Amino acid sequence: MTFSSIVLQFINGLAGTSSLFLVAAGLSLIFGVTRIVNFAHGSFYMLGLYVAYSAIGFFGTTILGFWGGIVAAALVIGVLGAVIEILVLRRIYQAPELFQLLATFAVVLVIKDAALGIWGPEDLLGPRAPGLRDAVTILGGNVPQYDLALIVIGPLVLAALWLLLNRTRFGILIRAATQDREMVAALGVNQKHLFTAVFFLGSLLAGLGGAVQIPREPAQLFLDIAVIADAFVVVVVGGLGSIPGAFLAAFIISVVKAFCIGIGDVTILGFDVSFSKLTLVVEFVIMAIVLVVRPWGLLGRPQGQQRGAGMLSQPLPQIGRRFLLIAGSIVVLLALLPALGDRYLLVLLIDILIFALFAASLHFLIGPAGMVSFGHAAYFGLGAYGAALLLKQAGLPMELALLLAPLVAGAGALLFGWFAVRLSGVYLAMLTLAFAQIVWSIAFQWDAFTGGSNGMVGIWPAEWLSSRTVFFYLTLIVCLGAVAGLWRILYSPFGYAMRAGRDSPLRAEAIGIDVRSVQWFAFAIAGLFAGIAGALFAFSKGSISPDLLGIPRSVDALVMVLLGGVQTLVGPVVGAAIFTWLQDEIARATEYWRAILGLVILLLVIAFPQGIAGFAGRLLARRRSAQS
Repeated sequence: MTFSSIVLQFINGLAGTSSLFLVAAGLSLIFGVTRIVNFAHGSFYMLGLYVAYSAIGFFGTTILGFWGGIVAAALVIGVLGAVIEILVLRRIYQAPELFQLLATFAVVLVIKDAALGIWGPEDLLGPRAPGLRDAVTILGGNVPQYDLALIVIGPLVLAALWLLLNRTRFGILIRAATQDREMVAALGVNQKHLFTAVFFLGSLLAGLGGAVQIPREPAQLFLDIAVIADAFVVVVVGGLGSIPGAFLAAFIISVVKAFCIGIGDVTILGFDVSFSKLTLVVEFVIMAIVLVVRPWGLLGRPQGQQRGAGMLSQPLPQIGRRFLLIAGSIVVLLALLPALGDRYLLVLLIDILIFALFAASLHFLIGPAGMVSFGHAAYFGLGAYGAALLLKQAGLPMELALLLAPLVAGAGALLFGWFAVRLSGVYLAMLTLAFAQIVWSIAFQWDAFTGGSNGMVGIWPAEWLSSRTVFFYLTLIVCLGAVAGLWRILYSPFGYAMRAGRDSPLRAEAIGIDVRSVQWFAFAIAGLFAGIAGALFAFSKGSISPDLLGIPRSVDALVMVLLGGVQTLVGPVVGAAIFTWLQDEIARATEYWRAILGLVILLLVIAFPQGIAGFAGRLLARRRSAQS
């Protein structure tokens, strides 16, 4: 690259820094004070674009109308964030943190369909900024004037936030709550008002980050998940709760992505290397490196061991005769259902069984092992791709491919787990997300091997399994057997050692348990069983795509576990059945199925903060104690 091209790419990176910093700064503020991992933050960014598009159309495309529309959009999103905090999150602050995350995911579904209903499915590109529509020539290259304006906006907002946090009483309260919010409450500060104000400010920043992008990118419905992933990366790389760290991380990531685009395709040592394709994954590579070398981020502070991401650690119930009798009755009922002759019912039941195993493998990590994963779909997808590649590329019979595919997922979990178990809490969760996105990027771009974005087709089971009924029985046997195997491990000496490491790592180490090795092995076990589910899924559908490895699939598994309840054995199975059935029924009934599903999830989270199975278990326990 020439000196001029280097300078131009550096300027492009600076322009991208501002918007990324704005949304990450808002997320960092909200997490620092409320401890909520706000999945809806990306939706606020997306809405910032949509509202700015409409506001500018209403005010006009004059200078005053354009910038007035930007400010109005930010304020509207700030108010929306405050309303959501008051109506939804304020009701569940006492619930475990993961259930708060589940509530924010439900908000994502509602907002997406609300945007679909108001603005429609088409992409909307706003007008160029008046007075900033031309380009400036720098070192022989043209740089849009609006990009130069964005370069100024980011540092100005950073300076304003610094003044707010260091020179005002409100800012001092925010910094104090970030360090010790219980002490702030003990000093008489109204936490409800503080949380609402912080949500307003954080949402406003996200809305502003989206609004200022309206001349550069169209408003699109998929931006919510894409942007929240980028924001998570920036916040974690910079350090949780650090606004300067968020700016530094946004700068590094934006500049590196700009240079990857600028370098393009080159030949290194005889190999063709496409740096432009690295833009899909480079930020996650940066995050993985930072978390391995400096787990608390570039400008963050070391935090104490976080256990279970806010989940209460309770003993798992013992498996008694009543449990075995009920479970056996359900298995017999499932085995008799094919006699009804309903092919659609069989397809739905196969999906439920597969996702029940997938959710149970994630529950194995979150509950008994105390390790939260935001990237568990990586192992589900590795199992599916392993089965497909062994069948199509290696030419193995279906039976052998189904048997070996989970080993591919287990090997991936063994590799990623070696790094992941060195972290805890949110940092561990984000590292698992980084690894999952790296795997997704490989599957998405390796056209010659994985089929790229088109995926792979023709992954059908053997002839003796061509009947949907026979395949259902195979799935029933494999999935129920695998779930039973996971439960057996939980009550083995290894399972007790795993739970001991979750509840009290120091005591566990003192009695001779190698906690890190136990967690590493638990990570591999969970990946292996997720791979079984993925392999079955590939043969049940006959085709696969990179979506199996994506963030939405990981979130679905997390929703299933939390809906059912983490502190129960049957929670993930119940959650998977309810979520899969609801998604299927509502999706067939209306175009706006996401909003309805989100509202149902919100209702369930508020009514059953310990999960449906957890609530039912507590109710039965109360009845037993009352009778005795």
